[in-house]
Amino acid sequence: MKEKIDFQNVVAETLLIPLAMRARESRRRKKALLHDPLAERLVASIDYDYSKFGRAPMSALGCVIRSSLYDGKVQEFIRSRRNPVVVNVGCGLDTHYQRITDRRGARFYEMDLPEVIAVREKLIPPPEGDEYLSGSVLETDWMDRLRERHPDGEFIFTIEGVVMYFREEQVRSILRSLAERFPGGVVCVDFCGSKMVGTGLKPDSLRNNAAEIRSGVDDGRIVEEWVPQLKLVRQWLYMDFARGRWGVLGVLFRLFPKFTRKFSSLCMYKILPQ
Repeated sequence: MKEKIDFQNVVAETLLIPLAMRARESRRRKKALLHDPLAERLVASIDYDYSKFGRAPMSALGCVIRSSLYDGKVQEFIRSRRNPVVVNVGCGLDTHYQRITDRRGARFYEMDLPEVIAVREKLIPPPEGDEYLSGSVLETDWMDRLRERHPDGEFIFTIEGVVMYFREEQVRSILRSLAERFPGGVVCVDFCGSKMVGTGLKPDSLRNNAAEIRSGVDDGRIVEEWVPQLKLVRQWLYMDFARGRWGVLGVLFRLFPKFTRKFSSLCMYKILPQ
């Protein structure tokens, strides 16, 4: 019997979008950019009308590119640090831990709202080495608990498909709080751009969802002005990856990167020592 999930808000419901897109990609088998058999099983076990997302070709490709890129960055981080701690902020039903093949004793944490963690615990019981944290990303108690548990830990935070639902001042606060507590760490975060804010434009997977895009970042360096302790390592376009699958549209977007970042981009920051 399939599992029925009753979501309390429209943002929480969006956690099914990346799950569905990863499962769809994984079913491409040898042609897949990302292999996620657990996502395939979860999608099959949940009673939900995935047609709400439509075909959503840009989101379908974008979600797996984002996950694949940040999986790689987490893997690099684990291999280069002595005491790595990986924190998946706004984890939803992400299968990040299961996709990382070389964990080397790293500690993993999945953090999300209590409602989401309750669903996650039911569908993905926490495996050894991957702990679930319940709370709000806007609060700091979970950050303080992590710092206390791992005083010598080296932290990397992945924040995927999250900050676009918060206002700019809230995004600033989240990033500032992380930077203050985890010097020497790394933050991987994706942004919608200014063209998505207050214009009615949305990622194609959200066209039938009431969730609003509330903040946008075009130039990743603006975050350095918000939080001087954060240093931009790299800002990518989604179209920089899997180039053959974007078609002519991808070619056009790559020709005008400044314009393309007004819609979306992927960023990675290092947290400078205090």
